[in-house]
Amino acid sequence: MTRILPGLLSAAVAWLPMVALDAAAQAAPQRVRLVGTDAVLTATLDVSPSASDFVSLLPLELTLEDYAATEKIAYLPRKLTTSGAPEVTRPQAGDLAYYAPWGNLALFHRGAAPARGLIRLGRLEGDLAPLRRPGPMRLRIERLP
Repeated sequence: MTRILPGLLSAAVAWLPMVALDAAAQAAPQRVRLVGTDAVLTATLDVSPSASDFVSLLPLELTLEDYAATEKIAYLPRKLTTSGAPEVTRPQAGDLAYYAPWGNLALFHRGAAPARGLIRLGRLEGDLAPLRRPGPMRLRIERLP
């Protein structure tokens, strides 16, 4: 018994750093690239269950439509988890978000009033001008390494 206990203890101590590294990797923000006909944006995703669920859908090909002169939206192939999400979010220009009641992705090019059921997934980086152009926009979203 006295020989087994030190062996178990050293195995547990060796295992702990691997668990910590794995947890840190899961908590690290993920990045995605959004490629359109005349636009390439990147986004850094928030560390959240909804953002992780979004990444599980990638790569995606979507056609975005104008909505309220504030955002471009497209419906996702399935609804995302809303676990741990705030009840209300106030979107800012550059937010990548998910509107749970409708199941759609939203890319905000202007700020908007707070909305119940809106979940921020991350932040767009780059020039938002292509999102302001009227009409549909074809977009491919892929995970960056």
